[in-house]
Amino acid sequence: MIFNVHTHINDDQEILEAKELIQECYDNNVNKLVVIGYDIKSSKRAIELANNYEGVYATIGIHPSEVNKEENTIEELEKLVKNKKVIAIGEIGLDYHWDNNPSKEEQQEWFIKQLIFANKYKLPIIIHSRDAMGDTVEILTKYKNMYQKGIMHCYAGSIETSKELAKLGFYFSFAGPLTYKNANQLRSVAASIPLDRLLIETDDPYLTPSPYRGKRNHPSYVIYVAKEMANLKNMTYEKLCETTYNNALKVFDL
Repeated sequence: MIFNVHTHINDDQEILEAKELIQECYDNNVNKLVVIGYDIKSSKRAIELANNYEGVYATIGIHPSEVNKEENTIEELEKLVKNKKVIAIGEIGLDYHWDNNPSKEEQQEWFIKQLIFANKYKLPIIIHSRDAMGDTVEILTKYKNMYQKGIMHCYAGSIETSKELAKLGFYFSFAGPLTYKNANQLRSVAASIPLDRLLIETDDPYLTPSPYRGKRNHPSYVIYVAKEMANLKNMTYEKLCETTYNNALKVFDL
């Protein structure tokens, strides 16, 4: 059994093939996956997919790149949060990579607003942090009473930072870049993460793992991330899948 904790089959590119992509997961023993919301439209789609397929769950949230769009409001999230298939708030956080993103101040304001929202419903959080790890950790530390646990999605921070975040209740998820030839530093970080805090994902249709790098990612390709992680941890593929599966059940209270 394999649990893919971060997929975007609600993306415009993938939604038309969602049935086939989910069946492909089942065929590869990927029997649980989380469809991640990143704005109101994608959050609604995530819930629709989760309601229609066994083993599929949804998150709702506003990605830092989307926080200044008029239709993305806490009021709209309130309408979605009580669906029984909604298991987390995310992806939320900070993204300072793109110049045309909302300002740092807007992103931080929304990050805190959604931490408060997650606390209201006692749901775990899924964090997106790109070129913003310092501010991300600072906010998570300052508002640590606003959440109980969460996932650092596609973790790209240091070993030292992972230790700080683990104390705050975080799990660490890794995706396709773990399989890239030049990703030695990322592999060192992944190898250092305690087994009981480890998760696997795809972030499809992005970050396609080897051997399919350069092509569109599929949620079933999480098997290649699992194989690489098993090698790093010197354990069997089956044991790695079992461990990360159980960790996901724990973080999502399933």
